[in-house]
Amino acid sequence: MHDVRRPALEGTVAVRDDRRLSFAEYGDARGPAIVWMHGTPGARRQIPLEARAYAEQHGVRIIGIDRPGIGSSTPYLYPNVADWTHDLEIMLDTLGVDTLRLIGLSGGGPYVLAVGAAMPDRVHGIGVLGGVAPTRGPDAVQGGPIQLAVRLAPLISAGRLPLGVAMTWGIRVIRPLAGPVLDLYAAVQPQGDKHLLGRPEFKAMFLDDLLNGSRRQVSAPLTDLVLFTREWGFAVADVAVPVRWWHGDADHIVPFAHGRHVVDLLPDATLTAIDGESHLGGLAIAEEVLTTLLELGPRRSGDARATP
Repeated sequence: MHDVRRPALEGTVAVRDDRRLSFAEYGDARGPAIVWMHGTPGARRQIPLEARAYAEQHGVRIIGIDRPGIGSSTPYLYPNVADWTHDLEIMLDTLGVDTLRLIGLSGGGPYVLAVGAAMPDRVHGIGVLGGVAPTRGPDAVQGGPIQLAVRLAPLISAGRLPLGVAMTWGIRVIRPLAGPVLDLYAAVQPQGDKHLLGRPEFKAMFLDDLLNGSRRQVSAPLTDLVLFTREWGFAVADVAVPVRWWHGDADHIVPFAHGRHVVDLLPDATLTAIDGESHLGGLAIAEEVLTTLLELGPRRSGDARATP
């Protein structure tokens, strides 16, 4: 098994309504901050080892955050994706983060875009890796596996809590077999994801994230699905900060056309197709993503508090 070092810092931050959000930090605590939002499913350690090494070498601070219902983050269903930004604002202030960049993988995409809409004066730029597109409202796009969640939305909402308990116990049962189970999942994936999950460093990262994030609870993926079948609480066009979007042109989870749809609605965005890659392809180009984002900003010219 490839060695996966613990984060430099892990902990929880008190947010609204006596809830807590847990986080993990990598790199330099004094460097420019990048908040990395995990996919669905995922947790705070779902950050490629290449990105962690880059952070150490280049003096960057990467912060992974558990969404409610995974890790030590209190289970909670936001009214919409936009509402989560109020919790993030508290976390950023608590951790001493003034300005930041964000990266969102898959289900993390809507969350980082929400931050761009809510905090344009604090966000230098956003990177999205195969992000989920809206399914409701004027920005909605049709098609893709997410439509199954849309059709099942009433059942998922009604059964979210008992299903979350069942998933938690299910993960506990298969924990000793986590490696072989991940191998079985990889075996039925398209070539791009199969190759990525077969690389020792990525397999180790996914297993470390799964086993640590699911230690207490696993309801966050269901909460994500509920929120993705609602309107996001902001218009895509409200995200005026620079967005750089990478999407596998063979993505079988979030169709490439969904990425193009959202990018066309964004005021300042570019779409980069990852040739021949499927849903997880963005994780394999972490250095390119980080380098691109660090070239964006600062947003507040002349402000003494702006960070490089």
